[in-house]
Amino acid sequence: MDLKLLPPLTMALFGSAMYLLNRFLPFGTFDFFGRQTMAYVLMIMAIVITAIALFQFSKAKTTTDPINPDKTTSLVTEGIYRFTRNPMYLALLLVLVAFGLILGNAFNVLLAAGFVYYMNRFQIKKEEVALSNRFGKTYALYCKATRRWF
Repeated sequence: MDLKLLPPLTMALFGSAMYLLNRFLPFGTFDFFGRQTMAYVLMIMAIVITAIALFQFSKAKTTTDPINPDKTTSLVTEGIYRFTRNPMYLALLLVLVAFGLILGNAFNVLLAAGFVYYMNRFQIKKEEVALSNRFGKTYALYCKATRRWF
């Protein structure tokens, strides 16, 4: 595996780019009733999703190390993993969207979409190869039944 960047660090880099874009782009600001509340709800959802996903990995006694997915000992397909193959990455995306709402710049949506592209291209696809090599047909069936993000 040649994965080098931890996903939370990737999220922080995209979040920093969102901040800079908001700080130096003189247009694109928006506001609407409930914007801050929606941001807090998304943050809480991200925390809950992460906690559930980590608990399920712990219960299955498998690794949560995104840099070494080939060290996975069991395939988790129940609970939250019935709805999304990548709940922890979904939670990171929710944090970015919440941060974008707090900043109030519409162009941050492009950076959130960039995060999804980056994660798909440089993280998730490599994890999927490792999991496919490890779990074969079982993983292929799981991928058919469960969406990558939501």
